Amino acid sequence: EEIRPQFEAKYSKKERMNPISGKPEPYQAFADKCSRLIVSASGIFFMICVVIAAVFGIVIYRVVTVSTFAAFKWALIRNNSQVATTGTAVCINFCIIMLLNVLYEKVALFLTNLEQPRTESEWENSFTLKMFLFQFVNLNSSTFYIAFFLGRFTGHPGAYLRLINRWRLEECHPSGCLIDLCMQMGIIMVLKQTWNNFMELGYPLIQNWWTRRKLRQQYGTQKKTTFPQWEKDYNLQPMNAYGLFDEYLEMILQFGFTTIFVAAFPLAPLLALLNNIIEIRLDAYKFVTQWRRPLASRAKDIGIWYGILEGIGILSVITNAFVIAVTSDFIPRLVYAYKYGPCAGQGEAGQRCMVGYVNASLSVFLVSDFENRSEPTSNGSEFSGSPLKYCRYRDYRDSPHSPVPYGYTLQFWHVLAARLAFIIVFEHLVFCIKHLISYLIPDLPKDLRDRMRREKYLIQEMMYEAELERLQKERKERKKNRKSYHNEWP
Repeated sequence: EEIRPQFEAKYSKKERMNPISGKPEPYQAFADKCSRLIVSASGIFFMICVVIAAVFGIVIYRVVTVSTFAAFKWALIRNNSQVATTGTAVCINFCIIMLLNVLYEKVALFLTNLEQPRTESEWENSFTLKMFLFQFVNLNSSTFYIAFFLGRFTGHPGAYLRLINRWRLEECHPSGCLIDLCMQMGIIMVLKQTWNNFMELGYPLIQNWWTRRKLRQQYGTQKKTTFPQWEKDYNLQPMNAYGLFDEYLEMILQFGFTTIFVAAFPLAPLLALLNNIIEIRLDAYKFVTQWRRPLASRAKDIGIWYGILEGIGILSVITNAFVIAVTSDFIPRLVYAYKYGPCAGQGEAGQRCMVGYVNASLSVFLVSDFENRSEPTSNGSEFSGSPLKYCRYRDYRDSPHSPVPYGYTLQFWHVLAARLAFIIVFEHLVFCIKHLISYLIPDLPKDLRDRMRREKYLIQEMMYEAELERLQKERKERKKNRKSYHNEWP
């Protein structure tokens, strides 16, 4: 592969012999390469920290807004404060995602040029990896927060954790965190795909309309109709400098968004399928009627995208294992059915075995132990006729009269151990099935692999025969020269 002109101009003063071609070529010192990689990695880390800071800002917004909506005058918003907070937070998060995407492309381009890659393929791989990391973290950071951190560190009644000692940290919806996760994924996925389709087709349409308008003003309507076809094609929008990079990136991000949390949002593959059906037709129309004809270039494979797909596949298996084990109620229900329910010790689980599960998943809290700032506005006498002394909340904690009030019960540790065991078994089982399928369905068919080996064998045989023929010819010439040399003597 040829060296990039930028690399050759930068390091033309220092050359080294290429061990393969045997020709001198520009050489980048190891210390210079390491220093540039360190600066580039620092830039990537800084931009990821910016994304995390944006997510933290969204968390603060959710914490402040949920309390504001809960005290709202309108009953509709007050009764649905959790849903309203999640919906507005997702829309704000989507706006931040789209704004940061514009910045990421410039930062990735700057950091890639700073590294001074040697060849074009190295430059493309470096730029692709940076853009993917930026976009992936930007798109999925808030989703990871909702799936694995939301409601996990709020404390318990009487000892809530608060932000700036004022706002209580947000908890999940009473039905579980999966509702918040589904809403987050559904809104972002629909909005992002709609925005991408508009930018891919709407933006070229507007640009071409503006170009045609300027041509009509400059040449008139009659002159425009006499333009040759090549000039009409030239007036279309040029293809971007990165070729099909944006198309690849869109599909890879969609693949990650579809597979990583598919256990929490099973509708994602259907939305992706519908989007891709529309996307194929929009791309066909865009390439044929709105863009100039792209320059064709040969490619051996899809490059670093294959490794990124492999990484997303591994991450999706681990993430779905955590979603099933930690975010959903699948494991607590199994533990109750086999260990604490009516069927405990019988080795079976059915509908009747779940009787009493809700009661077992709730802990008891003494109302008098409430903090001053968390005291309820009513003592509950309007419901039961007398002031309520106890209330219930979702957790596995001891009663307030136990030796260790509000400490974790044995059922909590059983559920935690079952969750960890499920994660390990699930991911190992899926990976084993994956490798088994990869072994049973090879990348290359057997007949194609045999033809490639046959071709390689023929090439080696031809090279051997050509080298043997060359050596025999040289041997004959040496014998002939030696004979003519001896004949010159008397």
